[in-house]
Amino acid sequence: MTALTPQLESLYDEILRRNPGEAEFHQAAREVLESLGPVLVARPEYATAKLVERLVEPERQVMFRVPWVDDSGTVRVNRGFRVEFNSALGPYKGGLRFHPSVNLGIIKFLGFEQIFKNALTGLGIGGGKGGSDFDPRGRSDAEVMRFCQSFMTELHRHLGEHTDVPAGDIGVGGREIGYLFGQYRRITNRWEAGVLTGKGTGWGGSQARAEATGYGNVLFTAEMLRHRGQDLEGLQVGVSGSGNVALYSIEKAQALGAHVLTASDSSGYVVDEKGIDVALLKQIKEVERGRISAYAERRGGAARFVAGGSVWDVPVDIALPSATQNELDENAALTLVRNGVKAVSEGANMPVTPKAVRVLQEAGVAFGPGKAANAGGVATSALEMRQNAGRVSWDFAQVEQELATIMRDIHRTCVETADRYGTPGDNVAGANIAGFERVAAAMLDQGVI
Repeated sequence: MTALTPQLESLYDEILRRNPGEAEFHQAAREVLESLGPVLVARPEYATAKLVERLVEPERQVMFRVPWVDDSGTVRVNRGFRVEFNSALGPYKGGLRFHPSVNLGIIKFLGFEQIFKNALTGLGIGGGKGGSDFDPRGRSDAEVMRFCQSFMTELHRHLGEHTDVPAGDIGVGGREIGYLFGQYRRITNRWEAGVLTGKGTGWGGSQARAEATGYGNVLFTAEMLRHRGQDLEGLQVGVSGSGNVALYSIEKAQALGAHVLTASDSSGYVVDEKGIDVALLKQIKEVERGRISAYAERRGGAARFVAGGSVWDVPVDIALPSATQNELDENAALTLVRNGVKAVSEGANMPVTPKAVRVLQEAGVAFGPGKAANAGGVATSALEMRQNAGRVSWDFAQVEQELATIMRDIHRTCVETADRYGTPGDNVAGANIAGFERVAAAMLDQGVI
């Protein structure tokens, strides 16, 4: 761990005391605190106003019971969460995650990351996150609908286009957003399109929203390489995961001339030396909701499936971890470095452990932290909010052009901020500091609240 200033070390101790057992939140908070020492020296008024102390404490935490009935008539009970972390820049914005691993600590880590990610977009949105320990995998459409309706029956009272605007995340795709929006509309008797993003394009959704996180991460990676006088053309790319972010990372990387070799899920990974057939992978994962092993079976020997193991054992030039938090550890980073990796960029939220980040940075590998690199998803959600406010619909090309501009601006902001604080090339520090400065300035202007 990087040493903290005495003031920030004391604050970190207080975070541990007040948030016991929330390891992911501790990790996310520590990473940001390690970047902020120079800022508090340069701007002592931030320290005097206790801005960091206020920033690490959510403005509101909501936890609630979600009862629902499965297809056999059995009553099930899950737990729902919404952490509204900071609204200094605009309404809370962040996804809903439905996955058995969800607990308060994970939602808080995600919401805390979202503050800085949303600030970097420059689109006037605050940070929040939510979800449930409900697992939609293997559930019928009717069961998912009943769960979503029960979940929204409680959550709706905390939402609004000027208050809190959720989107999708792991386990929450177009189907779930549709059921959630339908229940919100039913309860409130309002067609408030801006209250949820990730909607169907026929009823208020934005073109390119599904693609945005994956596309944005690849665009950020391309900017990192361009900054070093390189490009993606002809490079071999490893992607973890096979969900929305992974699928569209593969698609965009291949569109820019890269050769994507891998994809994975919780059962293992596939290696396709001819390049991942993204259309086949979409069919298996999005339509059939199948396992990654089916991809290898249907590629007719062109791909192989590896049960378990680490997808990062495959030699690649570019690594795009796009599955879940802390999936790429120190050993995996050492393997990537030995195999000559040039850049690693986070498609998922905090998928690279702190020790792994240090290994990559010390080896001179370009590193894109998630709060910058995967900000394309929430940026396009904010563009969806903008379209909803004007009751207009942009075509795919216009949204993609806006996304490309935003990702270039985020990369430039990270580079310039890191240079300004004497850490050139450190995108982690650049992202953390730039996001903090934008939120801190707004908090200072708005008084002690």
